[in-house]
Amino acid sequence: MTQQQNAFITGGASGLGKAIATWLAAKGIKVFIADRDEAGAKAVAAELQGAYGAVDVASWESQLAAFQKAIDLFGRIDYVYPIAGIGENIFLPTTTTEEFQKPNLSIVDVNVSGLLYTVSLAVQQFRRQQPTAFGIRGKIVVAGSVCGIYCCPSLPMYTTSKHAVTGLVRSLGKALISEGVTLNSVNPNVMRTNFSTDKFYDSLDSEGLLTPMQGCLDACQRYLDDDQLSGQNFEIGPNYDKGQGLVNPQFAPLVDEAQKRVFDKLLARGSAR
Repeated sequence: MTQQQNAFITGGASGLGKAIATWLAAKGIKVFIADRDEAGAKAVAAELQGAYGAVDVASWESQLAAFQKAIDLFGRIDYVYPIAGIGENIFLPTTTTEEFQKPNLSIVDVNVSGLLYTVSLAVQQFRRQQPTAFGIRGKIVVAGSVCGIYCCPSLPMYTTSKHAVTGLVRSLGKALISEGVTLNSVNPNVMRTNFSTDKFYDSLDSEGLLTPMQGCLDACQRYLDDDQLSGQNFEIGPNYDKGQGLVNPQFAPLVDEAQKRVFDKLLARGSAR
């Protein structure tokens, strides 16, 4: 008899998070929907015969409570999807005063700290679990973005937050695989979610520039199927459903042998901790 598999998803009440939850449930995987929209999380959980919890991802205590609830209900957590996030905000004060004003770093609180909280909970739980017959303790797929691979000057804070995600995946993902834990990301261009207005999405759609949600689900499927994929950032573009497929952006090359030696020493120093 196949063991029941279970997943924990932040931001699962809408958008990409809901799409992933629905996709997982169709595979017979039990889902726990963690979202600040408690009513939305409850509705999705009921629809998918899963469980839910209200959570403020920027709060460690809130995330811990929701994750513990999922463990209490499911026992084992096989997959974690930190999908919750927010879009660009104005972080620098727009007016000039005689006193310095504190910047708005809420996007870092949610997109970076919140994601790191979820990843930390996942890794700690996975380390406590026995590996499967294939040597896997658990898998994490985080929400990246095309802005985590390229730069958009008009979206500095969102770009910063998603570059942090890319860096985390490319580094920690390579380190965790030896423990039977995988960490990867999906990096879509613009999809129709609740981040922007219908007018903006319609303008992209009229030119065939919206990215299909199915591309992200196909990337998730790749990560589900391949136990050796970790530290990868699959990009999904607007031409995905026109035959482009998943794009796997590569690291910037080291410029010379001296730089390679520097990184060899950095790797050795970090590994010694």
